[in-house]
Parts: sequence; C-alpha cells; structure tokens
Amino acid sequence: MEYKIKVGVSNRHVHLTKEDYELLFDEELTLKYKLNQIGEFASNQTLTIKTKDGIIENVRVVGPLRKYTQAEISRRDARHLGVNPPVRSSGDISDSEEITLITNKNEISRKCCIIADRHVHMSPSDAVKYNVVDKQPVKIRVEGDKSGIMDAVIKITDTGYYEYHIDTDDANAFDLDNNDEVTLII
Repeated sequence: MEYKIKVGVSNRHVHLTKEDYELLFDEELTLKYKLNQIGEFASNQTLTIKTKDGIIENVRVVGPLRKYTQAEISRRDARHLGVNPPVRSSGDISDSEEITLITNKNEISRKCCIIADRHVHMSPSDAVKYNVVDKQPVKIRVEGDKSGIMDAVIKITDTGYYEYHIDTDDANAFDLDNNDEVTLII
C-alpha cells in the first residue's frame, strides 16, 4: 500500500533532563515555536556542542524536558566534531558518543550523541488506519530531480503527528524541504 506523507527535516538539536537543564541554564525553558509533534517545541535556549576535534555553536534545545539527555546530529556534523555516533531511535543512547554541552553558566560531558534514524511518526489511531506496528520497517519513495527510495521505521506515540522525519543530510541528498510530500510504502 502507498500513502502520501509530509516531510519534517530535523536539524541538529539537544534534549535535556531537568537536572542537566538546571546545570546549564538559570532561566526557565521558553517557547520559540511549536513543532508538529504534539507538545514538542523549539526553545529559545541554545548551547554549544564540543569535542576534542570540533565545536558547533547555537544548537537548539528542544522541549519539553525529557527523562534522558540526548544530542541529535547529522553525519556531516559528526565528521566536523570527529565522532562516530550510532544511528538510533530517539531515546536509545546506548553506545552513544561522549560530547561536552556548554553554556555561559556551565559545561557538562555526557555520552548522549546519536544520529537519529529515519522514522515515520504516527498516533495509535494512525497505526490502525495504516495497519502498521511500532518499529515496523517501511520504505519512502521520493520523486523529482533527486528521486530514490529510503528505509524508515514506524514510530507510534500517543502524541505522534503523521510525518516523516529525516535529518539535514538526507534532506539535502534527496533535495527535500519541510512539508514536501513523499510516498510511504507499506
């Protein structure tokens, strides 16, 4: 079966625990703009990611605060930082790379750096509609000048908004932007 789905391009960002947030910031986490995923938002707060080989400034903190600290970067970012993070689903930071998170207040080092896998967000009702289960592998077909097929997995959450998430490397490789339409193949 084939279905149309919109693309959400995910730039590098950081999720923080309440404890790590308080180590790095004195002010409250504040909304810059809402994301399509229900309850999630890009905050006004940014920080710097540093390794022994590189630095990336102005990395956005995504809210709300979570039960884990995680930095999601692209493969290009990883090369710049001189690290080799695993490709993982958000929340799975096993065997992740250590990085240092820096603000004007403090700096902390955490094993929390991953490259997010390609995934299709869905609510439980979407999963019923499309007859899929969580973590099910699917394909995504891209039409256009840089057409092709990508692998992805289904990610079902209570707050899931039907959308295909890729990082900036994949978006550039397939000439895709936020809200472009692709085809989900189940």
